Amino acid sequence: ELLEETLFLTVNIIDRFLARENVVRKKLQLAGVTAMLLACKYEEVSVPVVEDLILICDRAYTRADILEMERRIVNTLNFNMSVPTPYCFMRRFLKAAQSEKKLELLSFFMIELSLVEY
Repeated sequence: ELLEETLFLTVNIIDRFLARENVVRKKLQLAGVTAMLLACKYEEVSVPVVEDLILICDRAYTRADILEMERRIVNTLNFNMSVPTPYCFMRRFLKAAQSEKKLELLSFFMIELSLVEY
């Protein structure tokens, strides 16, 4: 039930964090779920609680682990959470182009596919 922009911001946070920090394989899920928490805090009206994220991770991490990773990510990114994402650009471009619904769906599908590309 999260906004689409939250997904794109989450991926952006993960990319920028991993470009600067080395993370062991065991902690990659922790970095991802923490990036989602940060993106939710920035984009969402209702933010998921940390305990829900612990359940999503099947209790692999503790509350302290998530909060420590949050501190690490925010410090590494120098508190810079506001970045333009492909979703924001596409939304504005499609509005300016006064596009049809079919083109909008195809456009958003294409930028979602680009999220997993290196």
